[in-house]
Amino acid sequence: MPAESIAYQKALSFAKRIVNLCRHLASEHHDYVLSNQILRSGTSIGANIAEARCAFSRKDFAAKIYIALKECAETLYWLELLYITDYLSEAEYLSLREDCELLRRMLSATTRSLRS
Repeated sequence: MPAESIAYQKALSFAKRIVNLCRHLASEHHDYVLSNQILRSGTSIGANIAEARCAFSRKDFAAKIYIALKECAETLYWLELLYITDYLSEAEYLSLREDCELLRRMLSATTRSLRS
């Protein structure tokens, strides 16, 4: 299985967790602003990987992977904000952050390969 397929599967699983988190934030905390922000960035990671898989050129592929990497960074920010404002427990935060960091490392490795 190509590396981008593994990243795609991990991103899809992560997006599922983000969707469930947003449902929780909306139902338990009645928060729609922060939940919408993390929903957009957290699900965009996989969407950009999916687009990269169908890229028409190496440059197009790289552009989508870089966008996915930036969405990872944004998602990490929203996770930290949700944690420090007590929307997430420490265990929830650490688990989600670990998954997002794994995606970030995978995408960073892909971008390094593209540069060489």
